[in-house]
Amino acid sequence: MRIALMVIRLILKVPYYFFQIWRCGVSNKVSYEEAFQLIKMITKKANHAGRVTIETYGLENIPKEDGFIFFPNHQGMFDVLVFLDTCPRPFSFVAKKEASNIILLKQVIKALGAYPMDREDVRQSMKVINAVADDVKNRKNFLIFPEGTRSREGNKLLEFKGGSFKSATKAQCPIVPCALIDSFKPFDENHIRPVTVKIIYMKPLYYEEYKDMKTVDIAEEVKRRIEETIKIYNTGE
Repeated sequence: MRIALMVIRLILKVPYYFFQIWRCGVSNKVSYEEAFQLIKMITKKANHAGRVTIETYGLENIPKEDGFIFFPNHQGMFDVLVFLDTCPRPFSFVAKKEASNIILLKQVIKALGAYPMDREDVRQSMKVINAVADDVKNRKNFLIFPEGTRSREGNKLLEFKGGSFKSATKAQCPIVPCALIDSFKPFDENHIRPVTVKIIYMKPLYYEEYKDMKTVDIAEEVKRRIEETIKIYNTGE
C-alpha cells in the first residue's frame, strides 16, 4: 500500500524519474557520483510521499576517506532506501540475484554499479566478493547485509554470516556497523499511516582492530554491537 501511495503522489513525475535512472544505467556520460545524487534525490521525494520519516544518528562516524563497507542488519526492501536517503557519501551495494529482475531496482543496480549475488553459486559469489574488494581498494564504498536475507522478526537479528565480511578483509577497509530500527514497517505493514524509521551509523572497526580475527568472529562482534545499539535506541518497545 505504501509503494502505491508513493507512486500515486508522484504520478506525474514517475515516468521522468524512471527514465533518468534508466539513463544513468546505460549512459557512459553519467558519472557514478551523478547517478548516486539523482537516485538520492528521488529516494527522498519517494520517502516523503510515502509518509516515512527517517531519524538519523551517527553520521560523524562515517570514515572521512572513501573505501569502506557498511554492514547493517536487514529488515526488508526499504533498508536500501534508508541509506540512499540519509548517507551523504556515494555507495553501491550487494543484492540478491532476484533483485536484478525487479523493475526499477534493476535499473538502480546498473546505475550504481551494484552486484547481484547468487548465494547458491559459490564461484559466482567469490567473483562478487573479489570484485567488491577491488572496488573498495579503489575508494568505492559498499553496503552489504551480513544476514544474507531479511529478518522477519521485527528488530531481532538473524545470524551474521562470516563470508559476508570477506570483501572487507581482502580490501583491509573500515567496517561500519549500522543499526536499522523499524525499517520493516514501511513496506511490510499493510497500512499508509506515517511511520518513523531509525538508522544509526556506528563507530567503524578499522583493519588494525580485526586483522587477527576470523570472519566468523568479526560477524559475531558486529552483530553484538548492532544488537546493543538497537536496545539503546529502540525506545518504542
